[in-house]
Amino acid sequence: MNDADAVLERLNFTLPESRIAQMGAEPRDSSRLMVVGQMIQHHIFNELPDLLRPGDLLVFNQSRVIPARVMARKPLVNGQGGGTIEVLLLREEEANVWSAYLKPARRAGNELMLGEHRAEVVGQLDDGARLLRFEHDIKPHLGEIGRLPLPPYIAAGEDDRVWRERYQTVYAREDGSVAAPTAGLHFTPQLLSRLDALGVEQTHVTLHVGAGTFKPIQGRVADHVMHAERYAVTPQTAQAINRARAQGRRVVAVGTTTVRTLESAWDGSAVQPGEGDTRIFITPGTPVQVPDLLLTNLHLPGSTLLLLVAAFAGEARIKAAYDAALVGEYRFYSLGDAMLLENVRLAQIN
Repeated sequence: MNDADAVLERLNFTLPESRIAQMGAEPRDSSRLMVVGQMIQHHIFNELPDLLRPGDLLVFNQSRVIPARVMARKPLVNGQGGGTIEVLLLREEEANVWSAYLKPARRAGNELMLGEHRAEVVGQLDDGARLLRFEHDIKPHLGEIGRLPLPPYIAAGEDDRVWRERYQTVYAREDGSVAAPTAGLHFTPQLLSRLDALGVEQTHVTLHVGAGTFKPIQGRVADHVMHAERYAVTPQTAQAINRARAQGRRVVAVGTTTVRTLESAWDGSAVQPGEGDTRIFITPGTPVQVPDLLLTNLHLPGSTLLLLVAAFAGEARIKAAYDAALVGEYRFYSLGDAMLLENVRLAQIN
């Protein structure tokens, strides 16, 4: 057993199903917020302006969830056959060619109809995803034929209209995710305005969250395969982050996807602008170089995200925080409560 496997085993816990949030707090910023540094403090998320400083730099992931879950049908042959196939569009690999999970894949055949839009199955990837080639750009039509790909533990019902607003951050701009960057779901326009008035700077990166975010670690950590996800850092954002670091101001990552973006763009001395795919897997023993603080939700046992927060804040602090969350009736996962974590390197400096 390597170190990461041992950490994951020590951090394991039993989570009652009732503690997995089914609905987000209303208003959004009324969720609970645990602050984890040298000590543990309990707050409400709308108290965040009292916990940050003028000059802090908040970095948000502005990716927007697309209605990527589509019920497709197999075309009739001589008036016979047909059948329904659930399609989860993952990302556009090239013009009009998408990777997608099909369910049941073995019965999909070579051609599918997504509404009135024809797709040809033209290949398969190593993780079992199929490649679908459309006759034209499918993106403008997803709002009509698709539904938001909510996490499997949320009972959304047949009507997902309420989720099209609630399962998006208020600052989402760039279409492309199949899961929300959920730490940002706690922010409201009013809270962002209060932070701005305080002198907290705000900037954005983009990482389109893939279906791999739902994938638990099975077996050894070293054997876990991270799905590639697309990210982008603009020159303006890179400049803002590097300037804050040079001036000794704190960089606050909103969400683990923002951490993964910043660490992917880090060249050892600065954050570099650019875009590309990342498979970065942050585990204990991997120092997190860019952000000083991390806003994140409470993650499930056995997950890659639990290892990331342990790498960020330190195993002992995460163990104490999750013990406190379980005792204190915190709500877990995408629609649950939040934590504000201090990077373990700050504790080492102080």
